[in-house]
Amino acid sequence: MADDQTPICADRPTKSNNACAVEPGAWQLETDLLNGTFQRSGGVTTDAYLMTNPTLKYGIAENWDVEANIVPYEIVRTHDAFGTHTLDGIGDLFLKVKYDAVPQGDVQLGFIPYVKLPTARDGIGNAAVEGGVSAPVNITLSDVWSLGFSPEFDALKNANRDGRHFNTSQTMVVGYALPGDVTLNAEVWGDWNDDPAGAPTQYSLDFAATKLLTKTFQIDGGVNFGLNRATPDVQVYTGVATKF
Repeated sequence: MADDQTPICADRPTKSNNACAVEPGAWQLETDLLNGTFQRSGGVTTDAYLMTNPTLKYGIAENWDVEANIVPYEIVRTHDAFGTHTLDGIGDLFLKVKYDAVPQGDVQLGFIPYVKLPTARDGIGNAAVEGGVSAPVNITLSDVWSLGFSPEFDALKNANRDGRHFNTSQTMVVGYALPGDVTLNAEVWGDWNDDPAGAPTQYSLDFAATKLLTKTFQIDGGVNFGLNRATPDVQVYTGVATKF
């Protein structure tokens, strides 16, 4: 059972991960309640909606946890000059292990290897097993300021289904703690994809806020703005995290 005196430490709401792992014997649930992504590019409108997005975590040992994430229902709606096409269904299943390698001090370092299993239909997913690793770094600058980095490195299936290629994403997030257990975050994110078929680089500027209602329950929300045409124009979301 979770220790109620230990504050929750979640990977949401930003795209960055945190180094902290769930303590042994504790469960933690983190999920979007609503999540919408909207893009207008080249005469094509693409809207995507996640009807929750739960990640369930369990602490298996000191500084170690295991995690599973899947979207139970996703809608992708595309509209162009030929009409509107809608895909819906379950998302892909992500299985992760988190190791908090440096849990103490002003600098924390973690490692999160993952594998993605193709449970989504074609068009929502790509019907491929993929994997990678994230290495989050959290730095405490003062009582109110914090800094985080979350580099990720992936082996992804080529778009033409022949072989695999390298992908990396990088984040930098600045946090500011306000009175009343409120934290504000500003983040920059980039994704670079080496698919031989050609894949655009994406960038976004993200803002989020978190409010602790108790030491083990938080609410949050945010908005992400695309900084180039290859990135969705805007993504908005709200969600919760709880430990038990």
